[in-house]
Amino acid sequence: MLLALDVGNSSTVVGVFDADLLVHHWRLATQHSWTPDEVALHLQGLLRFADLDLRRDVSGVVVASVVPPVTATVRAMVERHDLPTVVVAPGIRTGIPLRYEDPREIGADRIANAVAAVELYGGPAVVVDFGTSTNFDAIDRSGAFVGGAIAPGVAISTDALVARAAQLSEVSTDRPEHAIGRSTVQALQSGIVYGFAGQVDAVVGRIAAELGPGVTTVATGGMAPAVLEACDSIDHHDPWLTLKGLRLVWDRNQR
Repeated sequence: MLLALDVGNSSTVVGVFDADLLVHHWRLATQHSWTPDEVALHLQGLLRFADLDLRRDVSGVVVASVVPPVTATVRAMVERHDLPTVVVAPGIRTGIPLRYEDPREIGADRIANAVAAVELYGGPAVVVDFGTSTNFDAIDRSGAFVGGAIAPGVAISTDALVARAAQLSEVSTDRPEHAIGRSTVQALQSGIVYGFAGQVDAVVGRIAAELGPGVTTVATGGMAPAVLEACDSIDHHDPWLTLKGLRLVWDRNQR
């Protein structure tokens, strides 16, 4: 079994692959102060839900992390457990060209998304990853990652608005029936859902115009369901795209 870890600023997604099939997945809050023992404890606890054991059943670990302290902690954990590991970082084989001014600046999750998008959907493509930030990853017709855009995420933007406005309170991101809100809650929901949907459609439209005809747009990330149905530019929703990309990166580094 392959254990895939997608460590984000807000949440960590854990997946278990049996060959190329994702058989289990979990999401937990990222703790930047985790110790190697705490990481092992959390992983072992999750694996037990699937009647699996970290030492007995896991043959390898692949990691994408945008939180350097957690990256170091995970490295220490897998070394302690003597597990073969691939961490998405400079020098790792991805199978796709990275046409960026400084490829070292590309988040590991963005690379994994691009790898999966090329494999599953081909190019040209745009991946919209709804996380702490909303990332727009552009893949050209040749299958190369060529850049994209990064915007504040749905949750962080909403939290900032509520924190700075004394008369506003937290609301769910349910899609409202009407754009014209007739209460403060409805008005907030309209602004959040339709506002971010409009942002996504606008940014995707501009990127697609630069990539050329035939662009496929794929949405992923934990916050995608909040605005997905209000977007006009999304062709596919693949919630486990990053994990699938990590599996492909693992495979390409076993040769």
